Amino acid sequence: MSLNERLQHKYALSRQGASDMMKAFVSVTCSNVVLMFPVGLLYYLIRDFMNNTLTRERIPFYAAGCIICLALIGITTYIQYNATFFATYVESGVRRTTLAEKLRKLPLSFFGKKDLADLTSTIMADCATLETASSHWIPELIGALISTCLVAISLFFFDWRMALAALWVLPVAFVIVLSASKVMNRSGKKHMKLKMDCADGIQECLETVRDLKANNAQKDYMNGLEIKIRAVEKHAVVNELTTAVFVCSAQMVLKLGIATVALVGGILLVRGTLDVITFFMFLLLVSRLYDPMQISLQNLAAIIAAGVPCGRMDEILSHDVQTGTEVLSNQGYDITFDHVGFNYNAEETVLSDVSFTAKQGEVTALIGPSGGGKTTASRLAVRFWDVDKGKILVGGMDAATIDPETLMSLYAIVFQDVTLFNNTVMENIRIGRKDATDVEVIAAARMAHCDEFAEKMPNKWNTMIGENGSELSGGERQRISIARAFLKDAPIILLDEATASLDVDNETLIQESLSKLIRNKTVLIIAHRMRTVATADKIVVLKDGIVAEQGSPDALAKKNGIYQHMIQMQLKAEAWKI
Repeated sequence: MSLNERLQHKYALSRQGASDMMKAFVSVTCSNVVLMFPVGLLYYLIRDFMNNTLTRERIPFYAAGCIICLALIGITTYIQYNATFFATYVESGVRRTTLAEKLRKLPLSFFGKKDLADLTSTIMADCATLETASSHWIPELIGALISTCLVAISLFFFDWRMALAALWVLPVAFVIVLSASKVMNRSGKKHMKLKMDCADGIQECLETVRDLKANNAQKDYMNGLEIKIRAVEKHAVVNELTTAVFVCSAQMVLKLGIATVALVGGILLVRGTLDVITFFMFLLLVSRLYDPMQISLQNLAAIIAAGVPCGRMDEILSHDVQTGTEVLSNQGYDITFDHVGFNYNAEETVLSDVSFTAKQGEVTALIGPSGGGKTTASRLAVRFWDVDKGKILVGGMDAATIDPETLMSLYAIVFQDVTLFNNTVMENIRIGRKDATDVEVIAAARMAHCDEFAEKMPNKWNTMIGENGSELSGGERQRISIARAFLKDAPIILLDEATASLDVDNETLIQESLSKLIRNKTVLIIAHRMRTVATADKIVVLKDGIVAEQGSPDALAKKNGIYQHMIQMQLKAEAWKI
């Protein structure tokens, strides 16, 4: 693995970002080395002064040297700024975009392991941490190490005894900080977990505030949330103290270098084996050498701590994505489940051996008890997940071999849980087909009877509907979702309790519109109301992850099985009165 690839993996960088970081290493090294030039110039000036060789002819040399040093410091500082800060800010934007693009391509199985607060924290907070690391900590540390090594080598040419006296503290100090890496990583992971628990609690509180108030549970919930907040604060102190113990200890050791230089230099001076000028130079150098190294020790500790957010980002960037061909070769639009098995995890089998065909031009209904696998089967049909065994064919194509976004072009989906955006009614419907004209959007909206509420709004179709449609009722939100399906007009329709949030009158109107939409198309319906599926061409009953029954409604009604039992139970429920 090349250095570029190592940096990409270690710090969740793009290829260009890793290249820019290597340039930052070089620029910081050059800047640190150039800062040593005035020390060298001062050394030669004092030597000439003490040896009475400082003539008028040499003064222009030192004046020119000062100007050159200032110019070099200015140039290297400018280059360093561009190579560290400017390049890092560009990479930070690339990283966030890359993470978002990667999330878009990941299978939904990944999101089952992560919650919204966790992913939001990764894209925002973790990226911000790495931005600081890339602009301040990492280049400064690497640059300081390289420049220190170059200076250390040069010191041995002057006097190896003084060089050892000055440099012995550096490896000891770094070993102290590096020895804390496991402790700091463990503490960092625990701190991150506590922060995520706190963020989850805050987000859950905001999302469920209505239910908390309805049940007078705000006080108890806030007490629990306060415990989580206090746990984060307490561990933050522990986390900082853990880092400080090792870093401060290393910095104290670093200070001993000045004492050993003075002590060894004094002894050598007394013995007459060291001249005053060299002794002065070493005292000058160590003061310049140790100050940036103290900062480097802090940077090293910060880089070790940044390993946790870097690992969280790398988990996303390194995760396998769903791939496939972008060329469709389907013959028709039949959906065939061929001995399909699927598990969300090793302990939970959802589908074990499911086989059925939803034919084009027919309505196929998936029904059955809760937890039977209906929703899972519909999600597998559109490749939200990949099957564990068997295969799903769409028009003869194996769905697992088709690019998910290409496959999705064949589907129009109406979910039971509608997701809307804080935008206008018009734009929320236009998501069904982004290139649709306003006339086409309104036509689809009228088919879903959205005009009944949109025309009454202050700005009609251009009215903002709030976060996730907070300004609309459940039925109105559902109608927008159905309008999207009308607008997309895809050859395969998937309806997951599409009319569950509608009243009886609107349900009848929508079903009439749906009947126009589904002509000559493959329709897969998930429903609990038996009257919704009574006119289906085929019914597939899923129970305990297998196909318990399948056939036409009339045929299944005569079997007196699960389908007939569900009809009878629903009739009893409808007859129940208070």
